[in-house]
Amino acid sequence: MERIEIPALMEPLLPAEGDRRLEDLAVELITHAAGLAAKLPTETVDTVATLVRSMNCYYCNLIEGHNTHPVDIERALRGDYSKDSKKRDLQLEAFAHIEVQRLIDNPRVGFVDVVSWEHIKWIHREFCKRLSPELLKNQDPKTGLQINIVPGELRSGDVVIGDHLAPVASALPKFLALFEAKYDPQNISRLMRVIAVAASHHRLLWIHPFYDGNGRVTRLFSHSFLKSVGIGSGLWSVSRGLARNVSEYKARLAAADSWREGDTDGRGSLSLTRLNEFCEFFLGTCIDQIKFMERILEPGTLTERVRKYCIEQIEEKKLPRGSFETLRELILSGSLPRSRIAAVTNYKERQARTITSILTERGLVKSDSPRADLKLNIPHEVVEEWFPKLYPQDL
Repeated sequence: MERIEIPALMEPLLPAEGDRRLEDLAVELITHAAGLAAKLPTETVDTVATLVRSMNCYYCNLIEGHNTHPVDIERALRGDYSKDSKKRDLQLEAFAHIEVQRLIDNPRVGFVDVVSWEHIKWIHREFCKRLSPELLKNQDPKTGLQINIVPGELRSGDVVIGDHLAPVASALPKFLALFEAKYDPQNISRLMRVIAVAASHHRLLWIHPFYDGNGRVTRLFSHSFLKSVGIGSGLWSVSRGLARNVSEYKARLAAADSWREGDTDGRGSLSLTRLNEFCEFFLGTCIDQIKFMERILEPGTLTERVRKYCIEQIEEKKLPRGSFETLRELILSGSLPRSRIAAVTNYKERQARTITSILTERGLVKSDSPRADLKLNIPHEVVEEWFPKLYPQDL
């Protein structure tokens, strides 16, 4: 006999209004997010956001057990794929993740109804359609038969994740409809919207709408939800914090699957206490990651790290004098007309062109055309010196 399930089994979807601890965390998160966005000019923010998208992809892969080196990710973005099929598959997976986040970060593409069923399917479709055929295969846990993953299509069979039996496939539309109604930002207060990002992260994984890709889709969805409520940006990533505390992340997720633990544990079918604990962990992780990026993006300390890097490179005759002055101007101003290089460096036009040429060859500056203004670029080789601890130190 087919299981009969009703969406009420997913209640509560939100912590109770007035939870002081969660509301304090939401206020702190809003405050730090607003301060981070004001640190650098728009062009520099865009450049850093490109780096952070790659970092987000790296840590998201790591949570899934896929260790794709940042250099391989950078090569994938250039279309330089490995001849090794397994490594190539991971590069395609990384490229797909970065492309979907880039689309989410583009205000012309973003969904108005961010918690909608259509938006969630769109994320899955855009991600999966960029994967290799091998990554679009899964195995039915009951029959052992191969399942072909269709981008954007909900699962048609049952799945078990650890000890959690996800809702029956036929009930998925009803569960997703309740998900959309409860988390609609128009129906809840500003503070509760922030808390809803955390709560919805767990509940979407609990629904497990697809045969595969649910973890990645959920983290991309959370990034999209954070942006829609005015907190998320391309300058920080919650995935870094979740990956660095992956055991606790998975334990908190599993605990929030628990059924209600008595009369003092809310009024829904699932445990309110465990949902609150997950929300506290998630919001705290967001705050930690913003604080981390605040420290490394502070203009004075960032330019000092770039200065030390340039001194070493000049001493080794790998960069010309005037390189730091050029890079500092790009960090603080966002872009720089080529005609301004001579004034910034106090060198004549010929030497200024040499500086521009070498910085371009080294991948430290870029431009849209040979005559366009210069912009900052951040190749992987400088990441550890310019943005220490962004990636694990043993890479």
